[in-house]
Amino acid sequence: MVNSIVEFNRYTNSPVASYKGKLYNLPFNMNTFYQMWGVTTPQQAQQIIEEQREETVQMMRSQGVLQPRNLEEQALMLIGRDIYERLIKGYTEKQWGRKCTLLPPFIIRRLPVRMVFDNNYFNDAYQGIPIGGYNKLIDGLLEGADVRTGIDFLQLPRTWDEKRKAFRVAMPEGEILCSKIVFSGMIDEFFHFSLGHLEYRTVRFEQQTLDMPNFQGNAVVNYTDVEVPYTRIIEHKHFECFGQRVYELPKTVVSREYSMEWKPGMEPYYPVNDERNSALYQQYLALAKQQPNIIFGGRLAEYKYYDMAPILEKVMEMEI
Repeated sequence: MVNSIVEFNRYTNSPVASYKGKLYNLPFNMNTFYQMWGVTTPQQAQQIIEEQREETVQMMRSQGVLQPRNLEEQALMLIGRDIYERLIKGYTEKQWGRKCTLLPPFIIRRLPVRMVFDNNYFNDAYQGIPIGGYNKLIDGLLEGADVRTGIDFLQLPRTWDEKRKAFRVAMPEGEILCSKIVFSGMIDEFFHFSLGHLEYRTVRFEQQTLDMPNFQGNAVVNYTDVEVPYTRIIEHKHFECFGQRVYELPKTVVSREYSMEWKPGMEPYYPVNDERNSALYQQYLALAKQQPNIIFGGRLAEYKYYDMAPILEKVMEMEI
């Protein structure tokens, strides 16, 4: 579908983690284990992971605990102490703004562990980024559609016309009719925060243009020690330039990402899926189900993290 709109390049997501000056490949695979422990076979890596998992199980049993009570215990049971403390703990606490011991275990139900030398983050057969950027894809998707920006939808008066089986929405330039509404904004805002505020995380970007062709040699480098205030550095040219072509452009643009609590006036990025927020979302979901002909979809309206491929698949399977 998307290939019919725009051509994609060959980019594959292979992030690197930086911890106290040492670099590790992600996701967790044999390259990571070699960098962490110097092991060269899957059997050696598996033995270390199993030994560290067992240490966690015995520690919890000594406390009369059979199931992980928080994210820290869950991660330790999944991957062991070394990888957790170097590559998960600090990054996660910066991302969420909360200690791992205060985050619920269901946030990371599983961690991908590959006993092969493969740094490709995803398993999808077809991967890439639109040549020229995602704006070209969005332009193609919206071609032929009437688009209005700079309008607060929630401030527009709307009524349901039973005779026409359509909403009447009062736009600034006049009334329009629509049989369905797809809402992808904050679900609690849609209902005017009537049941209380859901929590979100947002991201502050610090951007620099540098007089060098290649700053970090990779599109994404995560900084996993808590002493570094940002979560990662993005070097944008590596999304579209590969090999020697990187050096054909004398400058480069990098962005440092700082995760922070969302406040009104900021752009929400991620839901905070802890027990309190998940319970509140279920109450809003019950209200949403009482709204005929309104589809609530996406990260903010469903209060759920989505990657792009799964949300595209979901949209294509929708009956509208």
